Amino acid sequence: MDLYEYQGKELFRRFDIPVSDGRLATSAAEARAAAEELDGRVVVKAQVLTGGRGKAGGVKLAEDPDDAERKASEIIGIDIRGHVVTKLWIERASEIEKEHYLSVTLDRGEKRPLLMYTTEGGVEIEQVAAENPDALVRIHVDPLEGYSEELGRRLVGDDAQTLAIVEKLYRCFTECDATLCEINPLIVTPDGVVHALDAKVTIDDSALFRHPDIAEWRDTSAADPLEAFAREKGVTYVKLDGSVGILGNGAGLSMSTVDVVVVAGGRPANFCDLGGGGSAEGVVDALEVIARDAQVRSILFNIFGGITRCDEVARGILAALDRVDISVPLVVRLDGTNADDGRRILREAAPEGLHVEPTMLDAARRAVELAA
Repeated sequence: MDLYEYQGKELFRRFDIPVSDGRLATSAAEARAAAEELDGRVVVKAQVLTGGRGKAGGVKLAEDPDDAERKASEIIGIDIRGHVVTKLWIERASEIEKEHYLSVTLDRGEKRPLLMYTTEGGVEIEQVAAENPDALVRIHVDPLEGYSEELGRRLVGDDAQTLAIVEKLYRCFTECDATLCEINPLIVTPDGVVHALDAKVTIDDSALFRHPDIAEWRDTSAADPLEAFAREKGVTYVKLDGSVGILGNGAGLSMSTVDVVVVAGGRPANFCDLGGGGSAEGVVDALEVIARDAQVRSILFNIFGGITRCDEVARGILAALDRVDISVPLVVRLDGTNADDGRRILREAAPEGLHVEPTMLDAARRAVELAA
């Protein structure tokens, strides 16, 4: 779950990480009122769950409340990488002498938190890593030993303010079950004060039950409509940009199916995990989600029967097809317990547009061919 900047800053405040004072606005009039409360120059910032706001004209400096109202009217309604701006963060402007970068993220390859810091902040961290990798300090944290001041000094040096922010940011990361806590830029003002000028935070969805206050911040209107619909149905679904819909029982098998479709020369339209079962209700829910994607030109249903028998899955597929209108070809691969019976049931029923293939590769090739 990605947080908006204003939400990330609220989280930072809870951990005593210094941030600029600001107000949320949803209209130009509210932006004017916010600027009057802040009494001075302000920055009008689009609140969207994507990067590139500045380049897209979503961040503007305003000299006074009148200017803030004008700038807000220019920003509200613009499209930034597919996200239409409906909310603004009106923040007291800061004097900046230096811009640094600081983050804690989950390094999945190393299975450990990763601290990153550079004095070259204010630009995309990928750019720093590519153009001046020696300027980027990277230190992993052993989750059993935890963070220590020694690690902090190796990361940022001896500045007391920055050291304190590193420790607080790491606590925010661990205590909130985050996968990313990023400050870019972490600024130093002319009078030497260090504070966070931006906040980018991602919380692990699977841990939100431990943080109901954070879970309430989820903006369902900003989510991908298909992913939101899948969440309502209880289906594990991730939208991709191809034309072959994927449906498997189990995350590992579904991920493998995505890979095999690519090997077969196709492009997956989604990742969709039915879970360990193959009930008619589960298949109906999953097919309803996949069928709503206009890019899908064929659907590959890949099932390995372990505890769930393939003949039961086959009956579930037929029952689902009676309830869901599928206008694209459906390719089915069954393997495992009672696979022969399952394939026989499907062949005998022979619903229009359904193709049964013996192996995963054969099924992927057929699905790619039908999607062309």
